[in-house]
Amino acid sequence: MSDLLTYFQARQQQMVDFLTTLISYETPTTDKALVDKLGSFIEQECRSLGATVTRIPQEKAGDFLLVKWNETAPGKPIMFLIHADTVWPEGTLAERPVRIDEEGKLFGPGAVDMKGGITITLWALRGLVERGELPNRPIWILMTSDEEVGSIYSEPVIKELAAQAGLVLVMEPATKEEALKTWRKGVGTYQITVEGRPSHAGNAPEQGINAVIELAQQALKLNSLNDLKNGTSVSVTVFHGGSASNVIPAKATAEVDVRTMTDRAWDEIGEKIMSLTPFIPGAKLSVSVHHARGPMENNALMQRTFAQCKAIGERYGLTIRQDGSGGGSDGNFTAHMGIPTLDGLGPQGDGLHALHEHVVIASLPRRATLIAAMLKEWQFEG
Repeated sequence: MSDLLTYFQARQQQMVDFLTTLISYETPTTDKALVDKLGSFIEQECRSLGATVTRIPQEKAGDFLLVKWNETAPGKPIMFLIHADTVWPEGTLAERPVRIDEEGKLFGPGAVDMKGGITITLWALRGLVERGELPNRPIWILMTSDEEVGSIYSEPVIKELAAQAGLVLVMEPATKEEALKTWRKGVGTYQITVEGRPSHAGNAPEQGINAVIELAQQALKLNSLNDLKNGTSVSVTVFHGGSASNVIPAKATAEVDVRTMTDRAWDEIGEKIMSLTPFIPGAKLSVSVHHARGPMENNALMQRTFAQCKAIGERYGLTIRQDGSGGGSDGNFTAHMGIPTLDGLGPQGDGLHALHEHVVIASLPRRATLIAAMLKEWQFEG
């Protein structure tokens, strides 16, 4: 079985070249035309490997791609989640071109988040096709283009397709120690809006209803919901209020960042925030949810899923570790639905959204080996 690892190690430079090509396509989320150029390239690559590709047109983001192998084969599909977009604006590559240092790290905008993950996915499939080892099972890739802005357009598509899958593999980067991510905190953003009543601060302050004071009390109540030792944070992060120094504020708004480790805490905190009521008579309070990804909980299903991945990897000479993250990914959606999900299957690296973003080159063949082995050997529960 170790020959599969040897196969990919012998093609490490080709994988580096492919990753460099992907990085050369600058793909800021907000530039549909640029993202679609990379989408067309990936579509051609997948078709060359025998896949059928369906474009899912988008008006305000790059088109999504649904790629399928063995579409009519029996069983549920294994589905990859990848995203083409990055946080880097056009022109970043000219400022920070791809470079490789003496430690074998490849630096470049989007290298680890997540063009390295795309590289591993396509090379794992290429290896199986070239070796005649592609299993007769449905294999899907969903490539989206808005992950970096919260998957605002792709969320319903992800959920619809993932509901048909038996396993979802999220190609976000591994940790610095090359560990998978078997938990991610749920991430929610709420907006709290208070409407009061304006009045002259000198002549008739008693006739006003101070929206800032109301919201300040709400902020203190929200802060009391923190349970940091159990992984729950409720953070009032943005606060606006008032119109002039001599006017009792008529309106105030706040944004609240919520993170939880468990589904139970997620539901409890959400219910408490949505049921907030005013402290000051006459004040009006409204709460809206701007963005929500429930937790990817490290529950019994996750541990069984990871255990199978670890066992497969070890049969191919790989050491598979697990860790987690306080940030969310598209894996939060699928895991929260109860679908077996593994995240952080992309390359080892560091510097997501930072100037030192890089991929550890030696991790590319290791991860391609793991993905190829999982496609060959994965057994669904039941």
